[in-house]
Amino acid sequence: MISERISSKSFQFVHQGNLVYNTCWEDPRLDRRALNLGPEDEVLVITSAGCNALDYLLDEPRQVHAVDVNPKQNALLELKLSAIRNLDYEAFFDLFGRGYSKDWRKLYSQNLRADLSVTAQKYWDRHGKFFSGQGKRASFYFRGSSGLFAWFVNCYIDRIAKIRDDINSLLAARDVTEQSSIYQSRNLNELLWTRMIKWWMRRDLTLSMLGVPRPQRTQIDQCYAGGIVQFVIDRIETVFTSRSLQDNYFWRVYLTGSYDHDCCPEYLKANNFERLKAGLVDRLSINTNTVEGFLRQHPGTISRYILLDHMDWMAGAQPQLLQSEWQAILDKAAPESRILWRSAGMQVDFVDPIQVQHDGRNREVGELLQYQNQLATELHEQDRVNTYGSFYIADLLV
Repeated sequence: MISERISSKSFQFVHQGNLVYNTCWEDPRLDRRALNLGPEDEVLVITSAGCNALDYLLDEPRQVHAVDVNPKQNALLELKLSAIRNLDYEAFFDLFGRGYSKDWRKLYSQNLRADLSVTAQKYWDRHGKFFSGQGKRASFYFRGSSGLFAWFVNCYIDRIAKIRDDINSLLAARDVTEQSSIYQSRNLNELLWTRMIKWWMRRDLTLSMLGVPRPQRTQIDQCYAGGIVQFVIDRIETVFTSRSLQDNYFWRVYLTGSYDHDCCPEYLKANNFERLKAGLVDRLSINTNTVEGFLRQHPGTISRYILLDHMDWMAGAQPQLLQSEWQAILDKAAPESRILWRSAGMQVDFVDPIQVQHDGRNREVGELLQYQNQLATELHEQDRVNTYGSFYIADLLV
């Protein structure tokens, strides 16, 4: 269809050659409970912004393999690793907590650059201004595709809706009851979701900036009353009125452009930084490849897979590649492997029917999975991000 081709072009225009994610939007606190990592685990995770790969290291698995087809995402994780190895905590927090450093140029040239791959060096030689604190988008967290949209949201809050004081009050609230009272009494639902904003939220270009391809949008439109716009409205209202914002660093950084020491990812906390610096980061490998491509060349097995939501778009756009990816997962799975994934849809129906070869015969993936539905439901209801429709935890029966 013409509309689908236009949507695909919009997504490619926004993301081709760009850093898409400047922070991860999957809650690793839930992942770590679901993964139950031990010292023998080999973990595969799609890199995204690298935050969660660092988070998983804190449970001390044998190895974490960060895999992403976008070299810009891996360049960001490389920069984080170099900063952990070569900076003290406060300089590190300036960069990735506050989102900028007045000493960026000196830190980069003298401390960070030499530890990067040639590909990462080329990227940060050109885009180091992201951390300089200069320009209209002074924070790194207003850079990249999703960061640009966050900057637009903050401009809207400050200059059009003029509700910055209300947002600050929400973030400072002592508990969920106070949050809900602020949200309802100040009519934030009406002030946030004007007719203009709803119109923009229906545009493919807007959704592309958020990292939402057309197949994900279609899933939500088909299974959620009111479609993508109502889904987003309901999800954000739930965050503000039913989820504590005291430790919700995902929305804090989105709405302010920075973390603080009491509300930030685990890798940004002083004690964890020291643990990573003391050697845990040496257990992380960075791989620019597809999931299947990495698995085909990986000499060992993998016991934990974190696939984020990438199967949503593969199922619609490249189902044959999704099939071969699952074959590779099956071929490289260690005994008692566990797989995590998320979806924009309220229910995923495209995984179980995938055909794979196992023990010399054709099988459906669903026959080889034991879903941990109760645990997944329990954890999904605690998700601080609250932007996904569903969450899956499955053990491979091989």
